[in-house]
Amino acid sequence: MSSIPTIKSATLAFSEKIDESIHGSEVAVDMSQVSPEEEARLRRIFDLNLLPPLAFMYLCNALDKGNVGNAKTDGWDIDINLSGNQYYLLVMIFYVSRCQFGTPISLLVKRYSAARVLPSMMIGFGSMSLFAGIAKNFSEIFAIRFFLGIFESAMLPGVVFYLSTFYKRNELASRVGLFYAASSISGAFSGLIAYGVFQIHNPRHHGWQYLFWIEGAGTISFAIFALLWLPKSPSTWKYLTERQKAVARARILADSSVNVNEKLNIRDAFRPFADPMYWIWALISLSFGVPLASVNNFLPQIVASLGYSTIRTNLLTVAPNIVGTVALLLLTFSSDYFRERSIHICIPLATALIGFIILGSINVLAHRHVAYFACFLLTSGAFAPSVLVSAWYSNNTPNESRRAVVAAVMVAIANSSGLISTNVFKAKDEPKYIPALATSAAFGGFCLILVACTGIFMRIENRRRNKIQGVDITAADIDTEVLADGPRSPSFRYMY
Repeated sequence: MSSIPTIKSATLAFSEKIDESIHGSEVAVDMSQVSPEEEARLRRIFDLNLLPPLAFMYLCNALDKGNVGNAKTDGWDIDINLSGNQYYLLVMIFYVSRCQFGTPISLLVKRYSAARVLPSMMIGFGSMSLFAGIAKNFSEIFAIRFFLGIFESAMLPGVVFYLSTFYKRNELASRVGLFYAASSISGAFSGLIAYGVFQIHNPRHHGWQYLFWIEGAGTISFAIFALLWLPKSPSTWKYLTERQKAVARARILADSSVNVNEKLNIRDAFRPFADPMYWIWALISLSFGVPLASVNNFLPQIVASLGYSTIRTNLLTVAPNIVGTVALLLLTFSSDYFRERSIHICIPLATALIGFIILGSINVLAHRHVAYFACFLLTSGAFAPSVLVSAWYSNNTPNESRRAVVAAVMVAIANSSGLISTNVFKAKDEPKYIPALATSAAFGGFCLILVACTGIFMRIENRRRNKIQGVDITAADIDTEVLADGPRSPSFRYMY
């Protein structure tokens, strides 16, 4: 019979694992000695000091990536003499470099800390936004978009890994959700900025130039602040007391990582991909990425197909993005509360699928209100799966180095789906984009099936292991420090 899992209890001591020196003194903490109030205070310190700057960093990331959509509604493509499908090639090349460089830069995040690498990359993509404001032709913008993809490639996987070193598994999705909300709200924020600057009439500069310059300068300024503010890890954060550092370490060993601050082992870090489950997550990441990229890149164009003016089109993108952000937060907090991922992923996937079907099957000019309502369905359904899937595979990967690589590879795969999205949105299909809407719906439906089947499999597998071992436990009952072998360990239980 397989060995019985190690179950959390008040008698479990962590002193054997927590015997390393922290700033010259040995500190050991048993989680049974930590009150809920003390843990809540530490969690609140993390929330107040980490989440706001990270969220604003990702807001800048999303603004610098997606502002071409707003700029196009102001005639940017005409002013720099784009023709045919050149605009769509510019959107596409961003994803090429983003996919190529995401994994290697994410390894630098693990080696040198997200607190140092990500602000440095942020200076890079802020500079690209400034350069976009003075670029005069397709070749210059093409090069800028390529480098923009490099600088932005590690932002999401880097932050997912970074937060997983501070938060437990049942806290991760909601925190990543708060961080990712900045991306989903960026569409509304960029729409408001565009609404304002596009009303500036200056014979020397275009409105879209002000859009690029304002967002690029804000990005670089905040990157310098983030470089000075963010801690490399709980154990090196001068703001925390020795007791708080030890409690932070014990929390992660209890419900996140096998060990803490381990050195990067490249060969071992890629070992999870020997497990077929990670290839399923790769397919899931690829498939949800298509509707996500479609909404992120082309929502202004979808709204523009309703026949409104440039200024009103940008204003009308605000409300769907706000509603999508609210839906994202509700789903991620609910997912953490119930410690459940798959059902919470299926709900938004189904919502976005309905939105794409509505837009593709009606005359949007004759039924503007219905079409605009479908835009709310798109944003409500497209944003949440990215966060929840990231939390899903991270929760089931208890080794830090492996988790860093898994996040990097999965996000790169999700980003690669942007190549699919940008190649199905074509100038000849304007303004309805029927083939693109159909493709996005098909990938969303495929993802829905994959997630549902994976969730069912995990539930069945957990029950099978419980039956063999004569116990009735879930992933919440097992300390991650005993799960070095991952799913190969008899003690392992999937967080589904």
